[in-house]
Amino acid sequence: MATRRSLRESPKKTALPDGYVTTPGTLGRHRGTRRSVAPIEEQEQEPVDGSAEIHKSNGNANGSQRGKEANGTGISNDKTNGAVKAPRGKGKDPKIDHTGEYEFGGPNGVLLMMIIFPILMYYMWIGATYYNGSFPQPEKGESISDFLIHLCDLVYGGAFPTVKAWVIYWGFLVFQAVCYLYLPGVYADGKRLPHENGKQLTYYCSGVWSFYTTIAVAMGLHMSGLFKLYTIIDEFGPIMSVAILSGFFVSIIAYASALYRGAQHRMTSNHIYDFFMGAELNPRMFGLLDFKMFFEVRLPWYILFLLTLGVAARQYEVFGFVSGEVGFLIMAHFLYANACSKGEDCIVTTWDMYYEKWGFMLIFWNLAGVPFSYCHCSIYLANHAPSVYKWSPPALAAFFVSYLFVYWIWDSANAQKNHFRQMERGTYTQRNTFPQVPWHTIQNPKKIPTETGDSILVDGWYKFARKIHYSCDAYFAITWGLITGFKSPFPWFYSVFFTCMIIHRALRDVQRCREKYGEPWMKSTHHAKGLPHNRLLHGFGANFVTEVLSHGDICVAKARNLTTLSFPSSTPQNYLALLLEVTIPTTISSAFDEEIAKFGRVAGHRLSGSFEELKESKIRTQMEVKFFGVLGVMKKATGVMRKQAPSGEVIQQITSFGGQGR
Repeated sequence: MATRRSLRESPKKTALPDGYVTTPGTLGRHRGTRRSVAPIEEQEQEPVDGSAEIHKSNGNANGSQRGKEANGTGISNDKTNGAVKAPRGKGKDPKIDHTGEYEFGGPNGVLLMMIIFPILMYYMWIGATYYNGSFPQPEKGESISDFLIHLCDLVYGGAFPTVKAWVIYWGFLVFQAVCYLYLPGVYADGKRLPHENGKQLTYYCSGVWSFYTTIAVAMGLHMSGLFKLYTIIDEFGPIMSVAILSGFFVSIIAYASALYRGAQHRMTSNHIYDFFMGAELNPRMFGLLDFKMFFEVRLPWYILFLLTLGVAARQYEVFGFVSGEVGFLIMAHFLYANACSKGEDCIVTTWDMYYEKWGFMLIFWNLAGVPFSYCHCSIYLANHAPSVYKWSPPALAAFFVSYLFVYWIWDSANAQKNHFRQMERGTYTQRNTFPQVPWHTIQNPKKIPTETGDSILVDGWYKFARKIHYSCDAYFAITWGLITGFKSPFPWFYSVFFTCMIIHRALRDVQRCREKYGEPWMKSTHHAKGLPHNRLLHGFGANFVTEVLSHGDICVAKARNLTTLSFPSSTPQNYLALLLEVTIPTTISSAFDEEIAKFGRVAGHRLSGSFEELKESKIRTQMEVKFFGVLGVMKKATGVMRKQAPSGEVIQQITSFGGQGR
């Protein structure tokens, strides 16, 4: 029979409000097709950081908006049932979804998710609480039906949504709403909404004051004995049930309210799918409290941090000390919640705020999903003695030092990108929020202009990788699981889930940027990855190499006579000269093999030549070289670039005979 293990004095069955974590953006969406289509404006995701666009400060913190803001919904106020049949082709009604695609597997996929995820949350809680962190499974001789009944009994006995749990949970939500509206903050304008004729919604951002006020109040309640922080741990099951139920209740109310008020946006005519994705785009309470902004930061990460503080409080009460592993999670969760707070005004232009609707996906994930599934690293430490998961002092030191180093990269990279955008728009203002990490702003950064009017940053951290902040996110997730060891799978749920999600998001972002920016984006990836420009050198090709090296890029030069090649700025790290005679197939293969051996992959391949300077006697030879021999090179380059991961790069042939062609 399973036994309950934790630091609790007794298996209390009341509840305490727990935090809810921000939406994961996109949970690894699988797209399907359906009958409707609409172009969507998209931008490269800009995660939160320590600084952001500030329009006005508000020392009095009255929380009111600058002028009246609409709900952020469709421009029509007619009340419709939300089940509008989308016509084929482009539509103009913002209430109808014209994308022609379903995400998450369509109605069947989202229905399955709405059923499976709450069950998974209860399953993980049962394993963490009653099965010593192991997977709950039938005992020998126990039938499946008896096993399922036993699991239901455990949920009823240990996770019943008590009155105390409702009071604590919703008391926290109301407190955060008051902080949102009345504490000091700044104003920031969101992205322009095409369906509102370019209108920008104004957001009030008081995250910094809200976070530190929450900590001060929580510590005061704990020290006074009015509300011990470890109550969150003791009442985790009931609070989780309240959060799950609240997620469904709020989603139902939000959907019904949007339909009743005619505030729906991009509806597909399928109620199951629309309920999951949402009906309203920018719902606000009395025009003051923006629900998406409110749920995005405060509810998830604040309670996750408070829950981890509760683990420390209980551990100190039982053992008289706080373990290094718990201290590590306190640091990690504080830094993340603090970064979300100080960078709240950066969130207003992100995909979640600009495009995602207010539906079950965002509501449930913020109210219940993130705070009660991402927290299992803390729950595991709460339910086991420090000796069970103890790391050596050198290992703990490595955890702390490496995490702070990666956090610096993450925070400064996000700041560099946001400051770059703000400086382009003329809205940059230096903030003094904690911490202001070194190298958070690049003065006169290198950039690549695009036809959209935006520029692509290729300086700072983004000259090394386009999605370096995603790599840091994945590192955070992995360390949250690693600090607990390998004796339980549940602390690793966040690590595995989030890493898979962030990889999918990175691939999605790259694809969107390729479609939006085209050739400038491909060029930016060369800057970011340090990939070589690949040139067959004849005539003016040497000038190209000089230009490439002068910009700090890498270049591979291929020619029949290497003795004539000399470039003052070349080094073994940024330049490789290779013998290649296009009429000799063996030199083609060996040249590409050498390039891959040195740089790991083949980048954009180009051939250039100076035909107008050739004498008549050499034209026939050059015709063979340029128009027949080159086919062997292109064939080899195409094959190599198609097989490498990621596949692709640009294949470009440039000649001065008959113009330039691709």
